[in-house]
Amino acid sequence: MEGSYLELVFDLPAKQVFTFKDTQGQGGLGKRAQVFFGKANRIMTGYIIGEQTVPPEGIEQASIKEISRIIDKDPVFESRDIRLAEWVAGYYFCSVGQALASMIPSGRRIGGYPSFADQEITEVIPELSEEQQQALETIIDPSQSSGLFYLYGITGSGKTEVFLRAAEFMLNTGKSVIYLVPEISLTHQAVEAIKTRFGSAAATLHSEMTPAARFTEWVRIKRGDLRIVVGPRSAVFAPVQNLGLIIIDEEHDGSYKSGNTPRYHARQVAMRRCSTEGARLVMGSATPSVEAWKLMREGGITRLNLTKRLSGGKVPDIISVSLEHTEGCLTKELKEEIRKTAQMRRQTILFLNRRGFAYFYHCQACGYELTCRQCSVSLTYHKSKNRVICHYCGYQSAPPGACPQCGSLGAGYSGFGTEMIEEEVRKTFPDLKICRADADSAGKKGSLQETLENFKTGGFDILLGTQMVAKGLNFPGVRLVGVVLADTGLHLPDFRAAERTFSLIVQVAGRSGRYFPDGKVIVQTFRPQDPAILKACSLDMDGFFTAELAQRKMLGFPPYTRLIRFTIRSREEERAEAAINRLASIADPLIPPEAEALGPAECPVAVIAGSYRRQLLLRGPSMGSLHTAAQAILNQYEIKKDTRVYLEVDVDPVSLL
Repeated sequence: MEGSYLELVFDLPAKQVFTFKDTQGQGGLGKRAQVFFGKANRIMTGYIIGEQTVPPEGIEQASIKEISRIIDKDPVFESRDIRLAEWVAGYYFCSVGQALASMIPSGRRIGGYPSFADQEITEVIPELSEEQQQALETIIDPSQSSGLFYLYGITGSGKTEVFLRAAEFMLNTGKSVIYLVPEISLTHQAVEAIKTRFGSAAATLHSEMTPAARFTEWVRIKRGDLRIVVGPRSAVFAPVQNLGLIIIDEEHDGSYKSGNTPRYHARQVAMRRCSTEGARLVMGSATPSVEAWKLMREGGITRLNLTKRLSGGKVPDIISVSLEHTEGCLTKELKEEIRKTAQMRRQTILFLNRRGFAYFYHCQACGYELTCRQCSVSLTYHKSKNRVICHYCGYQSAPPGACPQCGSLGAGYSGFGTEMIEEEVRKTFPDLKICRADADSAGKKGSLQETLENFKTGGFDILLGTQMVAKGLNFPGVRLVGVVLADTGLHLPDFRAAERTFSLIVQVAGRSGRYFPDGKVIVQTFRPQDPAILKACSLDMDGFFTAELAQRKMLGFPPYTRLIRFTIRSREEERAEAAINRLASIADPLIPPEAEALGPAECPVAVIAGSYRRQLLLRGPSMGSLHTAAQAILNQYEIKKDTRVYLEVDVDPVSLL
């Protein structure tokens, strides 16, 4: 269309649509365009979401800039994607441009990037158990009107096989499938299973791919060449044709929630896509989120149970052991079981949700604590690097030789991380082969995958790691799992702390005894009587969720209420304080009578990377009126906002730290 006017949106907080002239007539809905933007004439990439033959009313034709160039030969998104972006923007308080930018990979298309190579499929497909067959039939039954299913089963009960069969059914009926997994470490195993089953019809999308590789896959998916897509949360936006099914594996996992704008939850987006595109949603986990458990209990989601381990294993024995009066990080009970496991030529996983060597520097003489100079958190000592490092902002320095405040030599580190455990395990068991999997050891591309593969094939006796090894992974040779310190998350000032602790223990325990009936789990703790730890060790799912739901109801927290969190941050404490107080005063008359504001207050982690943080929470029984109030608050706040203060809005936050 020669001489048309294109409507563009950008990856900016600006909510408006910008008009540019296309004199070459190469533009079109769904393409990206490069333009000179704003008074500074910055070169920016925009997304074309509309096209007109005449300029918008009230804008002088002479003031409309021309497109610099159209990037794409063919559209990279459709009107369906624009509608989804508009929904994300409206629900999560961001611009349509920011939503589209989070959906569509950057990069230019390059030819011939392989997805999964064509290969002969030699896999022997297992027979389904009665429970699996029943679950599958329910999922694919066209008379099931809800379209929302939850595959709830103990670890090792064959959830993946049900997912794959449901996907196969959809592909055979000409539909496409999105298969979500929470983390890159799990993506590899899911990719392998899908590649073996579906060969070259499958694609993968994740952040470790280059932008060009992701974009090439995106184009092939959009074209319909690839009909099953596997990846972490951003894969929920994959532009598959004729969507039939979205699978969310390990539904409870917090990584399905984005930590950056737009702060979307993949589960919410999946529900939206399934509802607008007529697809089915199947979630699954051995430890559902509290929200999902409540929905299953009340019939909002169809619950499908898998109660038996299929590979000859049985649920392991789980015992808790007190760390009181233990020197070092390993109790005598755990040491004995490690030795016994090695003598049986079997393997051990040691789990701790904290990397580094030690995490707490304390002076016994004056009480001084070593914290990050840019964040209000303790610095972690990394012995291998001889540095103290902040895991929030990356600040690091040399460790002090004496107390920086009083000079005492009685200052030192306490608490332990994966490095310290590794050192103690190597000293205690010099004859055993040990490997570590955490964010420090997995820095090099492919190294995590290599470590896990070596462990799986028996190359190591002991694997120690953080939550990378906690869930989803399947190691046939593992007999023993040791949770080195179960309490790390319990003291956090967050209403989900007990849920996360319970879930991690149950998930980690699931790595043990998957193929043999003698699996053992030892949970080390300073709080053996804590309800979350007691119920996790007895695998009392009903007991935990019943008690947790009762407590959430009494305290007025999700899933009985909905939350919207406003976080203010600024490098100047006074500005942060003034901005949150102003926001609270704007909010006060706008909050509906059935809702309330919590705060304003300091965030539990009050300073990160030199920015002071304050928060205001809106809490109410339903999202509708809460969302309307939040939008009205934002509209008024924007009128006189301080440019040196940043405001983040999080709808349905998963963490309040």
